[in-house]
Amino acid sequence: MVVKLSDRVEVKWFKQVSPIKATAEDEIAVSGIGTIAAARIIPKDDEPFIAVSMYALLIDPHPTALGRQKYYDGSVHRIISDLSAFIGRTDPGTHRILAAGDLNMEFSRANEKSPWLRRERTIIDRMDALGLEMLGPQYPNGRKADTTPERLPPDTRNVPTSRYLKEPLETITWQLDWAFASRGFHQDIIVRALNQVEEWGSSDHCRLLIEIGGG
Repeated sequence: MVVKLSDRVEVKWFKQVSPIKATAEDEIAVSGIGTIAAARIIPKDDEPFIAVSMYALLIDPHPTALGRQKYYDGSVHRIISDLSAFIGRTDPGTHRILAAGDLNMEFSRANEKSPWLRRERTIIDRMDALGLEMLGPQYPNGRKADTTPERLPPDTRNVPTSRYLKEPLETITWQLDWAFASRGFHQDIIVRALNQVEEWGSSDHCRLLIEIGGG
């Protein structure tokens, strides 16, 4: 969801509709249930931008597939396809889009031949093609794991944002939450993971603090 929490901005929400050939000005076509919400944010002292909340659903493989491991990149590719509607044919760098949320992926693997790493990189490639830069959060904009897990490279800048089954916050290692913004617009944005134990909150995911134009 995109929720208004300040009188400093006006929010115009887009109604979600099924993918169709064309949408009205106040609509957004959504390919996956519960994967995306969007709104036009109009600050009183800055230029408007599009804010997108993302969630990559974990999907069961087809019964004919070998193995039963759920996959997530299919959800993200649907989200990216829906984001494409905001780009049009003009230079992607002229847009002002901010998209953030739980993508259920790490974008960092120690094994360069990992099929999951290759599949995750297709996400980065498609975001880049739309002119969307990854903003992290990455260290030092968040606390790193005390011990780097073997699945990640030793020089990883990932910062844990999610815990599993109420594991102790001191030992979590998974970064599943990410933010992207239009190229050029991204230079005015800072993203930080509020993942210190004392600031975490009640969710199994920490909050991301996203400051635009220095706050």
